[in-house]
Amino acid sequence: MCRGQLGSSVVDVSSIARPVTGTLGRFLAGAGLLLRGLGLYVRSPGLMLLGVVPALISGVLFLGAFAALVWFVDDLAALVTPFADDWSTTGRSVVRVIAGLAFLGLGGLLGVLTFTAVTLVIGDPFYEKISERVEERYGGTPGAVDVPFWSSLRRSMADSVRLVALTALVGIPLFVAGFIPVVGQTVVPVIGAAVGGWFLAVELVGAPFYRRGMRLPQRRALLKADRPTALGFGVAVFLCFLIPLGAVLIMPAAVAGATLLARRSLGQPIEDRRSLGEPVEER
Repeated sequence: MCRGQLGSSVVDVSSIARPVTGTLGRFLAGAGLLLRGLGLYVRSPGLMLLGVVPALISGVLFLGAFAALVWFVDDLAALVTPFADDWSTTGRSVVRVIAGLAFLGLGGLLGVLTFTAVTLVIGDPFYEKISERVEERYGGTPGAVDVPFWSSLRRSMADSVRLVALTALVGIPLFVAGFIPVVGQTVVPVIGAAVGGWFLAVELVGAPFYRRGMRLPQRRALLKADRPTALGFGVAVFLCFLIPLGAVLIMPAAVAGATLLARRSLGQPIEDRRSLGEPVEER
């Protein structure tokens, strides 16, 4: 059980992720799984070091790519709005600001998801170890299969490419919708966060499902059975990843939380065995 001390009060973080009913309750429970993952991560310095290195490598690459997008966003906005060349200065500026925001929104959505995919590939052995340690803490991995490293890596890469491609297909209509005044700057970002959160959840639970010999269609179907919980977790991760350096620092916690999400979707316990009086070997 992860507890945080604030003054004299004690906050029971694990209670957020206990079984609840109602769409909003399950959404918040999903977000609570990320908090529990963060608690496991903070209390295990070894997990921090394992998870931050590959995320830092990817973070530098993607930060550079997003900085380049910001640098050239005005040129890109002008490129897709040639019809505004003869408009008044005010009208031309407004439509190109909207176009620039649409580019940044699409870039952020694709950037978060491709960052996750690339980081999981780069750090596959590290994140696999984090996921395994979380499973051990909560009772082990029922139905585990022995999957060779290279086979697991190829499957992970193939599934990641499929998810990123699907995200791009969904992102294009959202990009176009971003040109709609007001709606494009209010409703579309919310939809984008929901779409990005869903795909992040599907992406991050890969390791515990692979460990059980289950592929992308199976994990997607199981997460759909409790979509609000998966969305709560994924949207929380997505929003954290939008914070500067958030993706680097939160990635290991997201992997730990995703392991809990996978166990929950499979109907397996997510209560710490030590809270039940069972011995757990610390590593």
